[in-house]
Amino acid sequence: MDFLHGGQGSQAEAWALFDSLEPVAVERLTGLWRGRELRAGCALEGLLTSCRWYGKRFIDPEHVQPTIFARPDGSLFAVNPSLLPMWPSLNRVPAGLMGRAFDLARPGLITRGYHARLRALECRGRVSAAMVYDRLPVIDSFRRIDPDRLLGVMDLKGSPDSNLLFFTLERPPAQKEENQA
Repeated sequence: MDFLHGGQGSQAEAWALFDSLEPVAVERLTGLWRGRELRAGCALEGLLTSCRWYGKRFIDPEHVQPTIFARPDGSLFAVNPSLLPMWPSLNRVPAGLMGRAFDLARPGLITRGYHARLRALECRGRVSAAMVYDRLPVIDSFRRIDPDRLLGVMDLKGSPDSNLLFFTLERPPAQKEENQA
C-alpha cells in the first residue's frame, strides 16, 4: 500500500491491509514504539502529528503509556490521553497553531502514570493484541506488518468504520537490536 510509505490511501485500502495482516501477541509489544499516522481519510488525521506525537510505550499488559510526544529538543514525555481533545473539527486548525497550543498546555498534560492496558481482543474476526484506554471510549487494535512494525487502528466509540485513524508503530533501532537478542 502506498500510504504505508507516506502516500494517501483510503479507509477501504487501510482496512484491506489490516485484514490481510497476521495477529500479534500481547507479549510482543513490550517497549517503546515510534508511531506515524497514515493518510487514509480520517477526520482526526494530522492532529497527533502536529503536536509531535512520538508513539506508545508498553511496559507490560497492565502498564501502558498510550500517548508519548516529543519536545522540540527531541526528549520524550507521556501525556494523559483523557486530557487531549479528540474532536474531528480540530483538524481544521492550522498545524502550526495546534502545535503551539499543545506546547503551551504541555505542563498540565504530562504524566508519569499509565493510562491503558493490553488485551487480546477480537477485531474484524481475528484475535490480536489491542490497547484499551482507561478513561476513554477508545480501543487501538494491532496487526503485525513484520517483527518490528505494526499497523494499528484507533476505534473511537461512535465513529463509523469508514472514519477511523490508522497508524503504524515501529520499534526504534536500539530496541530492534534488543528484540533480536
